[in-house]
Amino acid sequence: MFVTHDVGRTITLHRQPDGAAAWELDYGSRPKPFIHPLRTPSGQVLSLSEPHDHLWHRGLWFTFKFVNGENFWEENVDHGVQRVTGVPELRHDGSGQVAVRMKLDWIGPAAREPVLIEDRLIDYRENDGCDVFDWTISLAAQRDVVLDRTPYTTWGGYGGLSFRGARGWAVERYGLPDAMVTERPAGQQGAWCDLSGKLDGGAGLTGGLAILDHPGNIRHPTPWYAGGSSMTFINAAILFHEPLALAKGEELRLRYRVLVHDGIWDRGRLEAESLAFAQGSP
Repeated sequence: MFVTHDVGRTITLHRQPDGAAAWELDYGSRPKPFIHPLRTPSGQVLSLSEPHDHLWHRGLWFTFKFVNGENFWEENVDHGVQRVTGVPELRHDGSGQVAVRMKLDWIGPAAREPVLIEDRLIDYRENDGCDVFDWTISLAAQRDVVLDRTPYTTWGGYGGLSFRGARGWAVERYGLPDAMVTERPAGQQGAWCDLSGKLDGGAGLTGGLAILDHPGNIRHPTPWYAGGSSMTFINAAILFHEPLALAKGEELRLRYRVLVHDGIWDRGRLEAESLAFAQGSP
């Protein structure tokens, strides 16, 4: 495992010195940090960045739609940015674990001072045939803040930790604790959501990505939102049913575990992973 840091731009992990990137965290080139590409342990690319229909969708990322009415989601309008302050702290001890800690100022399009200051920690490791990304997000309100979304009609409700998947990925099912369904979730709650299906590149290739919601999170179990037949997308949508207000000085802390896996996992495996996360197990 090899990690390189292009200071001010990217942090990249390679499984082999001359191999393709297993994942790359880009924190310097766009208005928001994101992870793309994102490959399964066998090397299949699951993520998509800047599709023509939603140029602001980039692999795996975190933001809300509106902060005090200002747009931090789309980038085809006046939009807020998540500006990384200083140089991210990178820890890699050769054991296969990587930790990246970043400080981010959330700055609206008309503001000079941040409305939110974020402490973001992403811990990565390989574990039992999958790649594990533990996200710990702490958002400190610099003034009274309302986090909001576009209310759901036939779309909407989204915001938070989000993933946009590759176009060559034929989704077979969205997995939730109560059902393995082909219909996209739109507000259904669950401790986890798994997106799995067939992949291009050869016969029988399958893979998936699961997001686990920690029981300590506000509004756990979280509502989920997903794309339709033309969009491989899932989102841990804590604002789906209503906005969230933070008083000045208040902190919102969120924890998620993202599992990138080959194959199509059954409910038993996903429940076991969710329980381990809830109990603090790696």
